[in-house]
Amino acid sequence: MNRDTELHLVRKAKKLTLPRFVLTEVCDAIDAGARRITLPVDSIEIACYEHPKLTDTGQRVDKKPKWKLFEFNLYPVVLEASGLPWPEANIYILSRLENTLSPSMSTYDGIAEDLTAYRRFCDDEIIDWCNFPAQKLGRPTYRYSNHLRRGIETGAIAISTAKRRISSVIAFYTWLKDEGILVPAHVPWKESDKFLKLTGTYGFEFIKKVTTTDISIRIPAQHDPYDGAIDDGGKLRPLPLNEQRWILEALIKRGNTEMTLIHVLALLSGARIQTVLTFRVRHVYKLVAEQPNSDPSTEIRCPVGPGTGIDTKRDKRLSLHLPLWFCRMLLTYVESERARRRRALAKRGDTEDQYLFLSKYGTPFYSCKEDNRIFDADSNLRHHTKGQSIRKFMSEVVIPYVRMKYDVKFRYRFHDLRASFGMNLTDTQLKLVAQNKKTLNQVREYVKVRMGHESAATTDLYLQFRDNAAHVLQVIDGHDDYLQNLAASMEIL
Repeated sequence: MNRDTELHLVRKAKKLTLPRFVLTEVCDAIDAGARRITLPVDSIEIACYEHPKLTDTGQRVDKKPKWKLFEFNLYPVVLEASGLPWPEANIYILSRLENTLSPSMSTYDGIAEDLTAYRRFCDDEIIDWCNFPAQKLGRPTYRYSNHLRRGIETGAIAISTAKRRISSVIAFYTWLKDEGILVPAHVPWKESDKFLKLTGTYGFEFIKKVTTTDISIRIPAQHDPYDGAIDDGGKLRPLPLNEQRWILEALIKRGNTEMTLIHVLALLSGARIQTVLTFRVRHVYKLVAEQPNSDPSTEIRCPVGPGTGIDTKRDKRLSLHLPLWFCRMLLTYVESERARRRRALAKRGDTEDQYLFLSKYGTPFYSCKEDNRIFDADSNLRHHTKGQSIRKFMSEVVIPYVRMKYDVKFRYRFHDLRASFGMNLTDTQLKLVAQNKKTLNQVREYVKVRMGHESAATTDLYLQFRDNAAHVLQVIDGHDDYLQNLAASMEIL
């Protein structure tokens, strides 16, 4: 076996993220904006010319609409095992990006990851991804679907990941067929239509047509209301009050102001991580200015979502409610030397539009959607900034402290703080129901609004959580007593 063969066996398809990518077009040397470049081909440098897609007049040289993007940060590229770009996959990703007004690069990064996983499977199994033989189970799409199913059965891959990967492969082949790039000898899958009867937010029923394929992975998620978690945009675990105190104690002991304020903001508002970390300095000034002389316990309404500069999940508009005493605490932090020093190191400098929370190097913990849409020609980042430093701090500082001092099995995720806020709020409101000061329906609506739920069914999960937990404990205690008595009667103890 020669060295080239050995390298080929070791190498695998992979995804590469480019810090910046500008789409250009090959042109003649005399064309406007032409720039000479050299390309190495077989140890020889060949010269050619390229120019940008946009001319000085603002028109695109390829006659496409001006709104189509041609400059990208964090651009994903799928590489074959040889190290060369996989042409079809990369053209597919570019085509989708160009036809999206405000693309989220993390979405396309995920698509590139899925196609990379598919190409690795084809290479490992020595499958031609373009060849669709007459035997159905010999076609690459069916073989990959079966591979993912086996991965689910063995626990090697999560159900959600498998579903996403096969969906990405289906979308890829659909595009190839629609564009006439690939004309398979036999169909990659069989389609069928299903009609679902759904109920809208306001109780209106409607029928939705859904096209499914026989390679799609349809394993329904199991809902267990007694698993100690709440399904609120993911499985969230409401932390008991003592665990909330442990976390705050660990944060205070460490003395990291930013991490402490970030956690408290989430616990007081129920905001998700992208919302907490995209607050700006101007938001703090506005919150405090609106209530200059009010009682410290007064709650101030803070709009978040599109148009506010603060990100939310699925761009939903809603309002957070923060106590004035905490807003004043945030103002003290904003005007501190520590915060000013961090803002001075940041790209936009010490301005009111700067992120509220920055690292000691002046970098944001989370890049908001608005900033991600602006092309940065100087960027060297190769990853999406989505709160990784916060999660690292939690795993390296907070969790070890709590495990060493209180509970060796302690664990939590940042989004558990949202569920904890929801349960704190629910418990307080249910006390008012017990005192006949509010009805259960009033409490449901109040919690629904404060949590930003679209459906009251999600809110009901919070209202039912305590009863479910108590029921589980009661059943376990009773069942354990029964088994103990049964074992004792059999004289095996």
